[in-house]
Amino acid sequence: MVDSGLLLAAVLACLSAMVLMSVWKQRKLRGKLPPGPTPLPFIGNYLQLDTEDMYNSLMKLRERYGPVFTVHLGLRRVVVLSGYAAVREALLDKTEEFSGRGEQATYSTLFKGYGVAFSNGERAKQLRRFSITTLRDFGVGKRGIEERIQEEAGFLVKMLHDTRGAPIDPTFYLSQTVSNVISSIVFGDRFNYEDQEFLSLLRMMMAINKFAASRMGQLYDIFYSVMRYLPGPQKRILKDMQGLEHFITKKVEENQRTLDPNSPRDFIDSFLIRMKEEKKNPNTEFYMKNLVMTTLSLFFAGTETVSSTLRYGFLLLMKHPDVEAKVHEEIDRVIGRNRQPQFEDRLKMPYTEAVIHEIQRFANFAPLGIPRRVTKSTRFQGFILPEKRYCLGEGLARMELFLFLTIIMQNFRFKSPKAPQDIDVSPKPLGFTRILPTYTMSFLPL
Repeated sequence: MVDSGLLLAAVLACLSAMVLMSVWKQRKLRGKLPPGPTPLPFIGNYLQLDTEDMYNSLMKLRERYGPVFTVHLGLRRVVVLSGYAAVREALLDKTEEFSGRGEQATYSTLFKGYGVAFSNGERAKQLRRFSITTLRDFGVGKRGIEERIQEEAGFLVKMLHDTRGAPIDPTFYLSQTVSNVISSIVFGDRFNYEDQEFLSLLRMMMAINKFAASRMGQLYDIFYSVMRYLPGPQKRILKDMQGLEHFITKKVEENQRTLDPNSPRDFIDSFLIRMKEEKKNPNTEFYMKNLVMTTLSLFFAGTETVSSTLRYGFLLLMKHPDVEAKVHEEIDRVIGRNRQPQFEDRLKMPYTEAVIHEIQRFANFAPLGIPRRVTKSTRFQGFILPEKRYCLGEGLARMELFLFLTIIMQNFRFKSPKAPQDIDVSPKPLGFTRILPTYTMSFLPL
């Protein structure tokens, strides 16, 4: 029988050795990294950060350490770049070195380094090149996708008319509409707004995004190696992730059964055809896991950003009815009521374009940006960082914002149950991001 005292002593000795190794490793690396607060073993700088409002916590450290500094999230070292000059140098002057994708535990758990959005190295290069080309083939940035957006906007207008001016939360209406645009590209078809599976998918995506930004999500990110084994909300989120992956897998299997290699119907078909072409290539990145995760990446990204920006735009316009009135005037003058807005109309609508630009600026819900990883040891502002991608949907998002906003405002004026001076437009801090307060509004037909 093992003596309990000897066992305790052995455990303490092991823990002490681990602490010493952690401290030694951190001190060895600090001479090469930018300055920052001294980390504690295992927990890093956790006690010096407010996980409810990481952005302001990091801005306070910036005041002390400058625009480039190091923090430790648990055992993970993170170099923070803050301010226009530092970010510009990284993303424009050192584009290749900063092109890697950093880790965020929630999304890393879901994507596991596969797919176009959260991969690195040769995998990322191959998948991004293919995705950009294929999205263009299916009309992104061209007249074809503009017609698809206009068609979907028509469904939304009808749905809003059916509310008969009653106060509603616009969140799900906008999410469904925007999601249907990317769905028509990746799945080859749109969803009915009453489709319960579709609504379930949107709820799962919203829950995952909310968890990733929450205090518990930050703890999960910092202490992932431990928390993945513990009970808690992260377990529920894992079920949502599995639900999303299962849905995409099912869609891929449906396409496989009816695939015509000579006539691709959507993004999934194009990927399946490429898989067949590279079947004998031992270094190919075109296989089932990357197909599922790339499709999920596009579905995720193509739903949330534009719908959230539009929702915030509506709130700002109700806060400033004089601005809303000027946008209505420009729409009536340039477009009128007898035809749908077209993307080229923006060239004659400087006021509306300026309003959209301001909405995007204020709707910066992720002020910290996407985590990145340097692809090789990089000298940056006198520091050595040991080992911005172009947004795939940037053009699509720009077109969607203009067309959805102008088509909706061509048909409705907005009304809040609150007086303009009582409308709160301040996003609330939540971890690495900011979220809008929920609100209701009425769409009054013109």
